Amino acid sequence: MHTFYYPGHIQHDPAQMHRSDTLFQNRFYGEVPQRGQLIFNALQAAKLGPITSAGDFSIDTIGEIHEYGLLNLLQNAHERMANEAESQLALPNTFSKFALRHKPQSVWGQLGCYAFDTASPIFEHTWETAYWAVQTAVSAAALVHAQGSKVAYALCRPPGHHAGPNFYGGGCYLNNTAVAAQWLVQQGQRVAILDLDYHHGNGTQMIFYGRSDALYCSIHADPLHEYPYYWGYADEYGEGSGKGYNYNFPLPRSSTEIVYLAALEEALNRIRFYVPDILIVSLGVDIIQGDPIGGFQIEAGILRQIGKAIAALRLPSVVVQEGGFNLENLGQLVVTFFNGLLGK
Repeated sequence: MHTFYYPGHIQHDPAQMHRSDTLFQNRFYGEVPQRGQLIFNALQAAKLGPITSAGDFSIDTIGEIHEYGLLNLLQNAHERMANEAESQLALPNTFSKFALRHKPQSVWGQLGCYAFDTASPIFEHTWETAYWAVQTAVSAAALVHAQGSKVAYALCRPPGHHAGPNFYGGGCYLNNTAVAAQWLVQQGQRVAILDLDYHHGNGTQMIFYGRSDALYCSIHADPLHEYPYYWGYADEYGEGSGKGYNYNFPLPRSSTEIVYLAALEEALNRIRFYVPDILIVSLGVDIIQGDPIGGFQIEAGILRQIGKAIAALRLPSVVVQEGGFNLENLGQLVVTFFNGLLGK
């Protein structure tokens, strides 16, 4: 397995505000630089294959998915906040809940236009790290496409599946999975996306919701009670030409292995019926019990079984890292999944 990784992700550190800003402590949930480093170390120790830097597929590739205004804000919000408010933290204090006739010019107003929560601060190096997280995912997709590799892994940080065409949140700024999927579609590939994160990938769903050129299946905690609350219900099947290409499998907070594996089998059957050329897995290991923001009652060993079930599809696969916040065993959880996927 070939892994792509951008070590510069450590420059984006929301924990700096957790340490210094009392107000921000209530919004912070643990998307820290150690996450990428711990997974990297575990992969090296497990000797699963080479780990290299990503190639640069340019901002134009990102612009295929995300609105220009969002990209512009992510690039300059930190500098603008420093100039307008003498603050090193770009975080909204108001939100737009209604359709806008005009977009404000103030950085405060623009943050409220594009952010949907207060858990995604923009710092000096946020754009750089989010940019290279996308390039990491596209590099993995390009390798699978060009060489017919069985599996490639994009060790992305920050994660991406909560970022939509014109919004960001949940610690996600750009949608790594969606940009990689779009790149593959443009190469003539039929793509299926399987989202295994504890939280629904609302951004990925919104990007492909009206499209029939990519299938999206997500297994996640029921949004009636869990973040992101406003997306991820079982009756969301897509719209227009995308109707019938979106499937959500919301599960009760305390779900066990039996419940989860039944949903997984149903999602895999949807993927089989779609007959994709390439599968993209949005991997969140926050489904395992003990995760500080998870709630399923699933033992760690089930990740090997999940990996084996996906491998049984016999599809070239791109795995993109999403959530997982139990730092004590994060790296080993990811390795356990790959041991199943790779048949180790």
